[in-house]
Amino acid sequence: MMSERPVLVTCGLPYTNGPCHLGHLRTYVPADFYVRYLRRTGEEVVFICGSDNHGTPIVVSAEDAGISPRALSEQYHAHFDQTFRRMNVVFDHFGMTDDPTNHRRTRSIVERLIANGHVYSKVIQQSYCKKCQRFLPDRYVEGICPHCGAPARGDECDQGCGKHLEPGEIKEPICTVCGTRAESRDQEHYFFRLSRFKEYLLEHLETLSGTLNARNYALGWVRDDLHDWCITRTLDWGVKFPGRDDLVVYVWVDAPIGYISFTEEWAEKNGRSWKEYWCGDKPRVTHFIGGDIIYHHCIFWPALLEGAGYGVPSAVVASGMLKVDDHKFSKSRGYVVWTNDDYLDKGLPADYLRYYLLAYTNHTKELNFSWKMFQERINNELVNTLGNFAYRTLFFARKEFGGVPDIAVSPDILEEIGTTLSQVDSRIRDYEFKTAIDAMMTLAAYGNNYIQTNAPWKLIKTDRNAAAQAVKDCIVLVRALSLLFEPVIPGKAQEIWEMLGNTDQIANHRINDAIEDVAAGPLPVPSPVFSKLEDDFIGEMDRLLAHRVAEAEKKMIKNEMIPFEEFCKLDIRTGNVVSAEQVPKSNKLLKLKVDIGGEIRQIVAGMAQFYTPEEMTGKSVVVVVNLQPARIFGIESNGMILAAGDTASLLTPEKPVQPGTKIR
Repeated sequence: MMSERPVLVTCGLPYTNGPCHLGHLRTYVPADFYVRYLRRTGEEVVFICGSDNHGTPIVVSAEDAGISPRALSEQYHAHFDQTFRRMNVVFDHFGMTDDPTNHRRTRSIVERLIANGHVYSKVIQQSYCKKCQRFLPDRYVEGICPHCGAPARGDECDQGCGKHLEPGEIKEPICTVCGTRAESRDQEHYFFRLSRFKEYLLEHLETLSGTLNARNYALGWVRDDLHDWCITRTLDWGVKFPGRDDLVVYVWVDAPIGYISFTEEWAEKNGRSWKEYWCGDKPRVTHFIGGDIIYHHCIFWPALLEGAGYGVPSAVVASGMLKVDDHKFSKSRGYVVWTNDDYLDKGLPADYLRYYLLAYTNHTKELNFSWKMFQERINNELVNTLGNFAYRTLFFARKEFGGVPDIAVSPDILEEIGTTLSQVDSRIRDYEFKTAIDAMMTLAAYGNNYIQTNAPWKLIKTDRNAAAQAVKDCIVLVRALSLLFEPVIPGKAQEIWEMLGNTDQIANHRINDAIEDVAAGPLPVPSPVFSKLEDDFIGEMDRLLAHRVAEAEKKMIKNEMIPFEEFCKLDIRTGNVVSAEQVPKSNKLLKLKVDIGGEIRQIVAGMAQFYTPEEMTGKSVVVVVNLQPARIFGIESNGMILAAGDTASLLTPEKPVQPGTKIR
């Protein structure tokens, strides 16, 4: 399945506004695994990434820290670069979007879009803070989502429907710097004619490879509605929009262009042409991204590339989101595991975490991290299955035969390895990373069963040749496993490789070398490759997480206190759900008819992941009834159902009360 064209693999750019956490690694580790595997099959692969340095969050954080946005970006850029290396995630080039190459490439692409008639100007209403005397783009403003009525940031409804918000769309805007109510003022901005690319995107997405969640999500948006994008912001920090000193290019324009710019920088250093990766009819570009940025990579980005005359990505691989202890990942609520502070700096091997992230679940599904579950998977699979088989095989071989016995491997063993190789290859190329690793671990379990069944420690007393055969077969299996597992656990695979008497780098060998016999010869003294995670340590990490959550909750309570008068403005009543149905084209929303006492209200609620329409019908609920009406997915919603936690546990009266009863 190799191609003459080289492969370019990228990862979504980490934002230089805070340290690396496990949520980041959910994307980067699988990408590194994929790259390592392709290279071991003989593919020419370039692995590109870099840091995302522009946008309002970085400006706000830099202002708080009393340093320049560039200084903050450099600080976190170095942090991510070092952290990825510690995790054995090795990019061929790791650039910065604020470097000159990306400024140049971004302006060039925007100028081409303008020349091709894909950009126009329009005067819009934008939030302005009179106290700070500046316009308020993106994270400088908070307010109410115009679509669903939930609290929202200036660029995204992060607590409600999740929709992207254009400048000026947010309702009841508040300046996040001084807390002053903002006003609306006219300002000229520039828009990309995204709506013009609807038919092109429908055609492109039908042929896009990668994971189905990326393609299907994007198709839903394109088929539903496609609006033009505002591609400028009122900031000093960023890539200047051509011909304007008061506007910069929106971060979601220059950030993906970074993929091209970083390829340019790599190509210049290595005597190659970046155009062989980004120009022509069918470039082989695979993007690894988080599921929360599918829209940008599958809709906005290919339309922009097409409009500027570049090649478009051939595949988008979107990971599911990360949960911590069955709770939605949240830095503000304490449900976060920091890659350095909580893991690497505790002396834990990078390979353990790599294995867990890859083997826990399907790449597109939510991945739950808990310390106890992490302990179980590592101890049962890496330590007891793979590690135990490798160590007991090599220990016995050296002790009884001085090394590898001079005997041919059994054909059945090579057949078993060949079957595994075929399974692993097809699954990785389909981006089914978990099932690929399941196949590897099944081969390790086969090896354990083989040595246990044949019991060479018994055979050697009665039939030395039979014992030698069993040992030789197991050594060939150990070698095959080391070659197969290298993309998953590169450090530990190298250790096993060296215990087989090899002195070179295992990564330089093809995956298919696993089906070869092992020459007779001495073996060095082996040692256990993996160490168990002890209960005391796991208990300590659990307590650390619990403390972080408790401290975050205290902080949130302190920060979110409001006057009693503000609370009294809320009209909260009991209600009874009369009917419920799924909202078309949404996997999260239910349309409810709720009796609130003499009145039936239509409410759209994000509960479809936790309750079926049948389960909701007849439920007693608690409703905020005096919210301004909102349209969600084109459906009017008049109120909000109250629920608790990440699983939307409904708040219900303990005793039966009439619908419409006020909550006091």
